[in-house]
Amino acid sequence: MSKLQPACRRGRAEIGIFGGSGLYEFFGKGKWVDVETPYGRPSDKVFLTEYRGKKIAFLPRHGRKHQFPPHKINYRANLFAFKKLGVKRIIAPAAAGSLQLNIRPGDFVVCDQFVDRTRNRIDTFFDGPRTVHISSADPYCPELREIAIKACEKNKIRVHKKGTTVVIQGPRFSTRSESRWFTKMGWEAISMTQHPEAILARELEICYVNISLITDYDVGLEGQKGIKPVTTDEVIRVFGQNVENVKKVILDMIKMIPEKPSCKCHEALKGAEI
Repeated sequence: MSKLQPACRRGRAEIGIFGGSGLYEFFGKGKWVDVETPYGRPSDKVFLTEYRGKKIAFLPRHGRKHQFPPHKINYRANLFAFKKLGVKRIIAPAAAGSLQLNIRPGDFVVCDQFVDRTRNRIDTFFDGPRTVHISSADPYCPELREIAIKACEKNKIRVHKKGTTVVIQGPRFSTRSESRWFTKMGWEAISMTQHPEAILARELEICYVNISLITDYDVGLEGQKGIKPVTTDEVIRVFGQNVENVKKVILDMIKMIPEKPSCKCHEALKGAEI
């Protein structure tokens, strides 16, 4: 942390970080700035700083007071704010529940897929007359995923190298029947913010990676190995334990991210326009 300095005067950034539940502030030195977008205000001001010579933008996706529940987040404004600042890569940790017994509270999952179970969330920047159909086959940046896995292993964190997260509408948790359905489908994690965040990043041709921080077993696993239904208190308790770990992982990721990407995320719109 001692190597952090305030961001440059122009207020530009190259790496964006979304802070999830419990991660409302991260870096010590820097400045909070307002960023205006055509889609309204982001969840909060954006914190600009530098780490190891790289310019960083940090935005708590729920706001510093957690004033925006998952279904009320202005996702388009959040993503566009990063784009406006020049962000090329986004690291997006998020609290998540486990749908499988082998994925334990405290584990990290570097997701490679998601299943959208949300509703009425605006999930595109292209409302017409310009029409774009981007590929969602692989919604997360493969290069950033590999970097995230290496950073987790370096910090001796139990990490699952791939996984599908089910994105539910929130703010409620799942019913037992819903949760059992997700588990039987073989999906690994359950969360509330990956859609439309990941897809909007792809439309902006920004590399994006999610690290799911497992805080609990979802209710469909209740009764197995003494598992009890999830509560908000338990989620916050375990997430608090994970905050320091995810900070270490993010800082190591920043050091590992190369200047030029080897992926194709920055070409997502190529051939996608009708």
